[in-house]
Amino acid sequence: MKQNPIIFHLKKYVLFFGLLTLLFSCGTKKDIVYFQDVDLVGSSRAIKSYNPVIHPDDMLTIIVSALDQDAVRPFNLPVVSFIRQNTIGGATQQTYLVDSNGNIDFPVLGTLKLAGLNRIQATTLIKDLLKEYIKNPIVNIRTVNFKVTVLGEVNRPGTYTIANERITLVEALGLAGDMTIQAERKNVLVIREENGKKTYNRVDMTSESVFNSPVYYLVQNDVIYVEPNNSRAKSSTVGPSTNATLGVISTLVTVAALIISITK
Repeated sequence: MKQNPIIFHLKKYVLFFGLLTLLFSCGTKKDIVYFQDVDLVGSSRAIKSYNPVIHPDDMLTIIVSALDQDAVRPFNLPVVSFIRQNTIGGATQQTYLVDSNGNIDFPVLGTLKLAGLNRIQATTLIKDLLKEYIKNPIVNIRTVNFKVTVLGEVNRPGTYTIANERITLVEALGLAGDMTIQAERKNVLVIREENGKKTYNRVDMTSESVFNSPVYYLVQNDVIYVEPNNSRAKSSTVGPSTNATLGVISTLVTVAALIISITK
């Protein structure tokens, strides 16, 4: 029996829209899974030693203590009281801003160059200088504005303040809610400022090589950008309204084909 030409053409349209949908939704496991070349059998690797160093524009709290509290008082910045609207007031420790030359102005001791030193080195430097004035001084240093920024195809883009001053690229992506299904996992960009210059590092998150990357451990003010994959780029070209229109047309064609088939 000869097929109705209208039904034949409607079926072609349905097939066309089905193929179009597959075109914009195709993807493979290799495009999505992290660390694909990690050994299946349990293994271990040495963890790189990582000690973040102090940079210009870092904001530091430096607290000096000892058994003799009167002796350490001149070496600590005064605590600042504050009152927030509709809340009970509180107090906060004043901070030292590392200037563009890497220096801070420390009470009594004067100008100290801390940029380029890690926390242990900076602590040792200050303790050695304090020994002239204080017996057995204790020095505690913290960076209070350590932050990284995550942008692009992640679920919660934004800037994140890190309390412990130590974070990996994997952890930063976790803070941002992980990469979306439409993220390009093989080409994550980490932008870093070093010695007044911007550096750009590309990381393949589908490979275990990420663990050996020089940007695996992030530093103050790093920016992570996750670009969209090809599927996302194609869908953005078509646009949400176009996708909706294609869906409506496909549905109408299918309904029309069924009606003609039933009424024939």
